[in-house]
Amino acid sequence: MTNALGLAKPRAPRRPAARRSNFELYSWLFMRISGMALVVLVLGHLFIMNILDGGVHRINFGFVAGRWASPFWQMWDLAMLWLAQIHGGNGLRTVINDYARKDATRFWLKILLYVSMVLIISLGTFVIFTFDPNITD
Repeated sequence: MTNALGLAKPRAPRRPAARRSNFELYSWLFMRISGMALVVLVLGHLFIMNILDGGVHRINFGFVAGRWASPFWQMWDLAMLWLAQIHGGNGLRTVINDYARKDATRFWLKILLYVSMVLIISLGTFVIFTFDPNITD
């Protein structure tokens, strides 16, 4: 059978349209928003740690203990950790999708990425909330 243009109709039956996910749209949006938040968090962190009150020479265990005694600084560092890790992981996921040719390679690289992200976020969160400034020998 042919149509008016003389083209044969496709032999494959029509499949229902695949359900489209907005995951990539939300991922793209997250990268922009988290990037702006990270600029504020990281530049604030660098200014406070490197420029104010004598710079890096004052940073030691006591400085960190005093800083993490405040819930504000715990949340600041926690937000920076989570946003940086998820932002970077999302970017690396995109690179893996773009450059890994085989499905199996893509799968295992993403598994490795996700496991490392969960491990780093979990360990960093654990350290921030369980940090004890009163360590004794």
